[in-house]
Amino acid sequence: MLVDVEESIARAGLEIAAGIRNRDLFSYLSDTTRLIVPGMVDETITSVPFLIPLFAPANRLVAYQEATCLGFAHPHTLVDPTAIVPRTLDLGAGTYINAGCLLGAKSCLGAFAFVNRGASIGHHAAIGDFVSIGPGAVIAGQVTIGDGVMIGAGATILPGISIGDRAAIGAGSVVTRDVPPGCRVVGNPARGETA
Repeated sequence: MLVDVEESIARAGLEIAAGIRNRDLFSYLSDTTRLIVPGMVDETITSVPFLIPLFAPANRLVAYQEATCLGFAHPHTLVDPTAIVPRTLDLGAGTYINAGCLLGAKSCLGAFAFVNRGASIGHHAAIGDFVSIGPGAVIAGQVTIGDGVMIGAGATILPGISIGDRAAIGAGSVVTRDVPPGCRVVGNPARGETA
């Protein structure tokens, strides 16, 4: 996701102060982006608004907790300039909307929501904190999505559906009825079991 976020930042005309390597893993940041480790974080870095470019809700929550421990206090909300957004949209702190998304009027996305490439969200959607919506997913109007939900690529959520906290919707699934908290569903129509 780092490379997509970098592209959105560039399209928005913004600059990256630094990327923080919080795990000893390969970095997908471009070679032109300054990469630092947590021990190098100082007030000049923590005073800058921050983003968490991770897709999985649980990973994003852990990274957010680590960021606040390092002193970060200003989450940045980023909407890729290619996204189509209405005048009446409420976006929580730290939310990221990737390229080519279409968002419906009067919708509300919670803190640190992540909407991936080409996803579509209908009108009057109520989306919780730390929700992840996969590429090409279609969320119809008047859908309610609880905190920490993950919706896979290409999934479809029909109008008026409620999805409980920490539920997971499999890629390509078609959700035709409410999903309880903690439930994982797959298929067309989507079916599953409580985790």
